[in-house]
Amino acid sequence: MIRPHRALGMVTPSANLVVERVTTAILADFPEVSGHFSRTPVFGSADLFPDDYDWEGMMGAARLLAHARPDVIAWNGSKGATLGFDVDRDFCRRVTAETGIPATTSTLALEAALRAMGARRIALVTPYRGDYQKKLIAGFAREGLDVVAEAHADVADNLAFAAVPDGTIAGMVRDVAAATPDAILAWCTNFPAAYGAATLEDEVDIPILDSVALAVWGGLSVIGAADARGRRWGRLFA
Repeated sequence: MIRPHRALGMVTPSANLVVERVTTAILADFPEVSGHFSRTPVFGSADLFPDDYDWEGMMGAARLLAHARPDVIAWNGSKGATLGFDVDRDFCRRVTAETGIPATTSTLALEAALRAMGARRIALVTPYRGDYQKKLIAGFAREGLDVVAEAHADVADNLAFAAVPDGTIAGMVRDVAAATPDAILAWCTNFPAAYGAATLEDEVDIPILDSVALAVWGGLSVIGAADARGRRWGRLFA
């Protein structure tokens, strides 16, 4: 047994069932790092803050995590892709300015991963409804990313995102892979795509970047702990 001596703090949406499960499973391969969680209100089918973050909720969650002095605080949420990546940079600045703790997000980890891969042509797989999917595609386009294929499960309720079946996710991945993108994004941190990512990567021979795994990888990268021990979660960790 290895006693953890590094701590990864995660802010997650309140209706999320996936972040803790996937983060804990990934960190089993990094036994020196423990995961700790705090929630901000995100639930139901209506976004009460469609054009910005709920800063009071998110910073309140970060402050509670800061009491435990983790080595990094990560926002394990995907909304920043619709608002513009700068809003996530603002989150990191605010957290670090107030707590002195480095911060990252799923979206900023995605940006770093795509840059490292030289990937600009992406395919998008999500649980979302069509109207939100269009908003997401437009957000990626503003960042210079070309969405060459997309598939969505047409689910409205945040909690229900976590119940999309594995077979449905795999089918959507196979469908968008036909467009031969540079990378496939499984985008939504309450979307249980991480479990099948590595197997599907081998099948379609395209990197699959899951938003929850990205936040974990991003947090581990900040503290210098991301390495190939996480390879069973996909090429992101190779």
